[in-house]
Amino acid sequence: MTEAAYVSKTDLVVALIRELIITGELAAGEQLRQRDLAQRFGVSQTPVREAMRRLESEGLLLCDTHRGFTVVSPEDGPVEENFQIRAALESLGASLAAAKIDAEGIARLEELNARMRALGEDDPAYADLNREFHFSVYEYARSPLLLSLMRLLWASLHGGPKVSRTHAESARQHDEILAALRAGDADAAARHTRQHIMGAR
Repeated sequence: MTEAAYVSKTDLVVALIRELIITGELAAGEQLRQRDLAQRFGVSQTPVREAMRRLESEGLLLCDTHRGFTVVSPEDGPVEENFQIRAALESLGASLAAAKIDAEGIARLEELNARMRALGEDDPAYADLNREFHFSVYEYARSPLLLSLMRLLWASLHGGPKVSRTHAESARQHDEILAALRAGDADAAARHTRQHIMGAR
């Protein structure tokens, strides 16, 4: 096997395991077995082992001498740092989006926010709509690297960041971000986004 083929197999396994973590199919605290994953993906254990090491360096897996690799629990990570990193990246994304978003994009975000506002406080659909809202903003930033970093960060938060405020308050803050995007005001979009993220702690 050539080195290029080996690297691509490892890259593939990294992407597959990361997706299982993002979707929650691999739950927080779950122990991963190289042999099982190798069989599941139809590869040898070598690229699985390399993939696990890479995901450990990304902060998605923990390696313990007794248990081997396990999926990181949100409480295992530095929560305050995660909020600060997320606030920095999202505010950058909003400022970039302010210069590039079109009327169709604004309408899409307004519709998502209206749907969120209409939901009850315990409605499980809220988390998916909230994720779609935020990732729509990142998409309009037109930065593949930023989008990739945000996917990684949200994956480390297992289903997205947990917030304590009401849906109505969250939707009101989304309105402020939307107003800044509609006006093409990059500074205001960044400021409101940062306040939105840091206020959720």
